[in-house]
Amino acid sequence: MDNKITYSKAGVDIDSADESKREIANLAQRTFSPDVLTDIGLFAGAYRLDDKKILLSSTDGVGTKILVAIRANIYNTVGIDLVHHCVNDIAVHNAEPLFLLDYIGHTDLSPSEIVQIVEGLSTGCKNAGCALIGGETAQMPGFYPSKVFDLTATIVGITESDNIITGEDITPGDMIIGIPANGLHTNGYSLARYVLFERKKYDVDTYIEELGETIGEALLRTHRLYLSAVRKLRGKLKIKGMAHITGGGIVGNLVRVLPENTRAIIKKKNIPTIPIFEFIKQAGNIHSDEMYRTFNMGIGYVIIVSQEQLDNALELLQEYNAFYCGEVVEGTRGVQLV
Repeated sequence: MDNKITYSKAGVDIDSADESKREIANLAQRTFSPDVLTDIGLFAGAYRLDDKKILLSSTDGVGTKILVAIRANIYNTVGIDLVHHCVNDIAVHNAEPLFLLDYIGHTDLSPSEIVQIVEGLSTGCKNAGCALIGGETAQMPGFYPSKVFDLTATIVGITESDNIITGEDITPGDMIIGIPANGLHTNGYSLARYVLFERKKYDVDTYIEELGETIGEALLRTHRLYLSAVRKLRGKLKIKGMAHITGGGIVGNLVRVLPENTRAIIKKKNIPTIPIFEFIKQAGNIHSDEMYRTFNMGIGYVIIVSQEQLDNALELLQEYNAFYCGEVVEGTRGVQLV
């Protein structure tokens, strides 16, 4: 009998989600006009505004990281997580963020708690240089459990038609650069909560010697923003593709920007380790493949450049602790960990 814990056992079925996404893509594509420039499955939707400007948009949430924040009685950080996540997604396609709209759904949050949530959104927008121009706060008694809330947002950004990056220029021989994550960011929390809170009976204030911090501190560290790293490279070298490593890990996200007949080879030994991932793995007896399929495992953002531009890119990204983590080869479209 296999006693290893999986994301599915924690309640999240990635395979089922992927199947529904394929059906959803078919339905969405029925609505496309000639001004829609990207297929469903990339990190943002692209819409031609005029001959020179393209709008990029993306919608996301914070997932069950919210339940950790509620448990810790900390409400002013998940908004930062959400904005940074959304901005990173459109940055993949070389967009500058313009504005963001949020949605908060709840049953009985206090005015102070709602203000703290929006404080986080405001901070995240200030960090990214975009406007929080509106949103919706819906109180729905009987729909959400007491003190539980949902938080989502839609971001809109812009880029020049000549500057949009989709990954179509990626070719065998290109080099893959990683920029470190600082923790779980906003993905894998259903599995993390299942292992740490339900199975091991830890709480947010439990201090873990191996981590050098409490469970709550490790889990609530805010999602890293990578926009400034992208800005650092603009105009200095050709970025061939980028990926934001979120739910599905590097295997499920990097493939989204790979052209047909290209395969990414990722060197796991080059990825900096973050103690919380090994702790979750050991505490939950989780297979390594499942960990890489669920979490970012220490790599939050990927940038692909030509071999000739690798050293230049790494030098420009030195302050972000960027590192070489693999290369693109000819083969079946996908991501291989070695």
